[in-house]
Amino acid sequence: MNLTLLQCHPDPQRLAAWATRFGLTAGGDDLGYALHALLAAAFGEAAPKPFRYFGDARGMLAYTTHDPGNLQLAAQMAPPDVYATLGLERFAVRTFPHQWASEQRLGFELRIRPVLRTPQGKERDVFLAALDRDSASEGELSREAIYADWLRNELARGDAAAVERLQLEAFRLSASLRKGAAMSGKRPARRVAGPDAVFSGELKVSSLRRTEIFPQQ
Repeated sequence: MNLTLLQCHPDPQRLAAWATRFGLTAGGDDLGYALHALLAAAFGEAAPKPFRYFGDARGMLAYTTHDPGNLQLAAQMAPPDVYATLGLERFAVRTFPHQWASEQRLGFELRIRPVLRTPQGKERDVFLAALDRDSASEGELSREAIYADWLRNELARGDAAAVERLQLEAFRLSASLRKGAAMSGKRPARRVAGPDAVFSGELKVSSLRRTEIFPQQ
């Protein structure tokens, strides 16, 4: 499977106005769904995910399995308002490594939403779930430690990688928009609040493997 890394530079003012115009904000906390909609408007079925918008000189980085040449063409043909809002005049794309050698060490930075799914199908902050399980240790449990354990387990799935260094860089509670079940032909959006954390660290690839694409959180 080929993996492509792309970069563009959304205009903050245009992005905020576009999101408000189409009702794609989550109370000002997160413009992730607005960016998702913009990418879909520009690239259709080839819209990349996962992606991360930094809001600084790095702009937005995103991953897709689609061909770089087709992505370049789609960017050039995007509607004018979408083209300007995403900053596609500074669009860059390249093939990204998709195979990693055993024992290879890689630095990383991840923005994560550390949640679990309840039996009722709702998202639950893993730190709050840990407090529920061990309420007597409320003063001893560390949010950073609980999130770090969750992330280590996620990265170790399928014997993919072992985390050798991990540090919490930022944390906040944020809200995002989610599309619910279809009603009368429409999928109403709902505001979902939850943990929003950024970790940096270093991992070691456990075995020779190919990159997999995971849905955006």
